[in-house]
This record gives sequence, C-alpha cells and structure tokens, in this order.
Amino acid sequence: MTLLLSLLTALVVFSYGPAPSLSCDLPQNHILASKETSELLEQMRRLSPFLCLKDRKDFRFPQEMVDGNQLQKAQAISVLHTMLQQIINLFHTNNSSTAWNMTLLHQLHSGLERQLENLDTCLVQAMEEEESIPATEGPVLAVKRYFQGIHLYLKEKEYSDCAWEIVRVEIRRCFSSTKLQERLRRKHGDVGSS
Repeated sequence: MTLLLSLLTALVVFSYGPAPSLSCDLPQNHILASKETSELLEQMRRLSPFLCLKDRKDFRFPQEMVDGNQLQKAQAISVLHTMLQQIINLFHTNNSSTAWNMTLLHQLHSGLERQLENLDTCLVQAMEEEESIPATEGPVLAVKRYFQGIHLYLKEKEYSDCAWEIVRVEIRRCFSSTKLQERLRRKHGDVGSS
C-alpha cells in the first residue's frame, strides 16, 4: 500500500511550490516518525506471518480516493490525520492490549499521538493558506470505512493472534514504503541517513 507515499509526496510538492511552505516541517517530521512507527510495528511481531496465511484478507484500501497526487494540501493532511487517528483507535482497544507487549504498544501510541499533534498545526496552516476549505469528506469517509472493515475483520476472527498479526502487517505497510523514504530524502537532502 502506498498511501503514505502518495500523501507525503503531495505534501512535499505543496510545501515547495509557489505557496508559502509549511513552517511545521511536516515532511521531515513524518519521514522520521513513519520510520519509527514501522520499526515499532516490526518489533511488535509475535507470530510469523506465514503461520497466518489462511487468515489473510484484502482490506481494499481506497487508493484512488485518497491518492495524494489528487488531493489539495489540506485534504492530504486531513486524510493522513484521519488515518493516524484510526490506527490509534485500532491499537487502543482492550483486545489490542492483550495481544501486544504493553511497552511497545505505549511507544506506538505516543509516537502516533505526536504525529497527530504535528498534523493539527499543519492542517490549520494549510486551511489558512488555501482560499477555500476543500471537501475532505469523501476521502476521509473512505479511510474510515477501510478501518471499519479492519475492526469488523478482527471481531469476526474473535481478535485471534493471527488476525492481529494480519492487521499489524497491513498497518506496517503504511509506514514502510522504501520509495517514500527515497523520494522525501531527495527533497530534503538525505534526512534520515544517520
């Protein structure tokens, strides 16, 4: 899944375009935060995904609806904000606390909440920079429906270890795009190469 790639690429383009750049430094912050989130999700792995092949599911991410290249800056930030909020909700249930290492789960929540705080600031700035408030309802609702499908899947699978593993892998894909890192490094002069 290339959601973050599309959204963050669009945000990078917007922040270097003719409009004033985001003083919140969203692209650089989110490259680093996305990498940290991906690493945490990898550390949370308790089962081999190969043991759970029978539980695989295509969650049908609405790529066309939330393609970052098609969205205005405020729309892209709003969609990304919704996605992060939905991930927090997903991993903040009673059922998730029994499935994961609590220390790693707490670190994941903290990191995602920091990203949301940055996005709040950037969303306000982006909406002020744009002449009209863009319609974000369609893409945001599509993201919410996607996550509702993940919640229903977990419920149907009775929050089994394999179901959580499939979901963990799905969410990790959002944060681990190699292309995302490469494109944003080129724009920012090799940000994460230390």
